[in-house]
Amino acid sequence: MYLPPPTESGDTPVCSADPTSGLPVSGVAVRYAGGHVVPMHKHAHGHLIYADRGLLRVESASGQWLVPPTAAVWLRPHVEHRLVVPVALQAHGLFMREDTCARLPAFDGVMHVSGLLRELILGLTNNRSPPRSERYQELLGALLAEELCAQPRLPFHLPWPADDASGTIHRVCQALLQAPGDTATATDWASRLAMGDKTFHRRFLQATGMTFGKWRQQLRLMSSLTLLMKGMPITQVALASGYESHSAYATAFRKQFGEPPSAFVANTE
Repeated sequence: MYLPPPTESGDTPVCSADPTSGLPVSGVAVRYAGGHVVPMHKHAHGHLIYADRGLLRVESASGQWLVPPTAAVWLRPHVEHRLVVPVALQAHGLFMREDTCARLPAFDGVMHVSGLLRELILGLTNNRSPPRSERYQELLGALLAEELCAQPRLPFHLPWPADDASGTIHRVCQALLQAPGDTATATDWASRLAMGDKTFHRRFLQATGMTFGKWRQQLRLMSSLTLLMKGMPITQVALASGYESHSAYATAFRKQFGEPPSAFVANTE
């Protein structure tokens, strides 16, 4: 198994195993129970992860990605990551050989899944018996690589602070992660940390690559996706996420994700 299931003790083994078929693209499908966590592991191959339902969370040292059923996350070879499974789902893992990776995106990110790409993913992770010929699988893999490259990158990524020697910005981000609706301003945080406003803004931008306001907005919107997927009414989601009204939240949501919250929910059901 390349996406390791729980052991008999209930723990999930760290898995750095890669496919051994030698095909340019190979895959596997694994069912997970809700609340399951696959701990940090990595692969020598490029890795594409797609889930048929729920909102899969993929975490790495550089940040986290949320993956709705309309998308998949692409990770380059050797990227350490863990999976957090919110609801029972089937995860589809595809592994790309090094020569195939050379044609694929040179970044880690969440990609849109078109209807064709979805069918290719399912076709390559179908544990069919007897299996299709290698030539057939090679053709599917080649088409999948082309289709993946044609997909737009989606804004479902929250970067984590890097090169923050003192850990100050890391602590700020961790606090906000625990309370996305927190309303403290950048000035409030600077005061708590006994530093000037300009210093705080500069250090935050250096550590995350985003301004404080933009990072917090991204955190709030991404956190709200989990609440939406749990069936919470949109107005309650808006207030819990730090927005003053349904309309303010819907406007920010549409600007970031290209559709209103109601459409996102409808498209992921």
